[in-house]
Amino acid sequence: MTAASLLRRLLLSVPTLFGVLIINFVLLRVVPGDPIAMMIGPGATPEDIQNLRQIYGLDKSIYQQFLLYLGDFLSGDLGTSISMRQDVVELIVGRLPVTLELALVAIAISLVGIVGLGITASIWKGRWPEVLIDVFSGFVQAVPDFLWALLFILIFGVLWASMPIFGRMDLAVEFDPLTQFYLFESLFRGDLVVFRSILMHILLPALSLALPLIAIGARLLKSSINESMAQDYVQLARVKGFSHFRIVVSQAFPNALIPTVTLTGVQMTFLIGGTVLVERIFGYPGLGNMAIDAVINRDLPLIQGIVLTFAVMFIVLNILIDMTYAFLNPRLRHD
Repeated sequence: MTAASLLRRLLLSVPTLFGVLIINFVLLRVVPGDPIAMMIGPGATPEDIQNLRQIYGLDKSIYQQFLLYLGDFLSGDLGTSISMRQDVVELIVGRLPVTLELALVAIAISLVGIVGLGITASIWKGRWPEVLIDVFSGFVQAVPDFLWALLFILIFGVLWASMPIFGRMDLAVEFDPLTQFYLFESLFRGDLVVFRSILMHILLPALSLALPLIAIGARLLKSSINESMAQDYVQLARVKGFSHFRIVVSQAFPNALIPTVTLTGVQMTFLIGGTVLVERIFGYPGLGNMAIDAVINRDLPLIQGIVLTFAVMFIVLNILIDMTYAFLNPRLRHD
């Protein structure tokens, strides 16, 4: 992807983000309930309520509220959380790395599973490993990520208590982090005790998110490899005496990556969205967990900030997918 293509892609993302701004603003204000009533004490006077409405701009018309909201967004000010009484940007910056770390581990697990199962099914086409992988993929795809989270808690937390099922790390472990990327920071420091504790806590949530993506991606990769096996260049490789394994891995697999990357990339957006429920189930202190608290408390500024953050994450992820697609496709790369 050239610089001009990247710039064009970024410009096309602006209307998308603006649409998210409008929908986000309108929907949260048509939902029944008064956020001020939820945050104020029972002994508050009408004057107290009116003062808070003025502070949060809720005493103005919808049109005026939107202009203020848009101006604050463009200046990087997402307001103050109603329930936590803290700056929304600071709250999001504190929780976003936790969710990103979880999503990155889940994506890493997904890529390993997709490539491993997809290639294995293609190499053993028509034999029992392919059948097992197809059955596994069909079953896994039918179960949503949050249900996998509940099953893992039941299996590894109750029936066979062998894995941590709550929080981000053991309370007994001492760790003074400089960033919120605990897993990567502990690995960079070489603190294997802390790294193991954090890794054990992140594995089940990440696996819950990764499994549905593995099922979809592995089936697509297998199908794409099988289509590539019918191409002329594969037949030429057979004539040259290449082994079946070498043909699948070195000839068919690189070309099968293009459609797989496209669909898998789209599914990754659902993976990021799935962090909301999975984090809640495992008590993982990320952005998704905070989003549910914000909805329960009807914390409008915090909800708006989190929704916009997820929207930006989806836009960035789609741009990265386009760049990867262009890198893998020689025709687009030369163009």
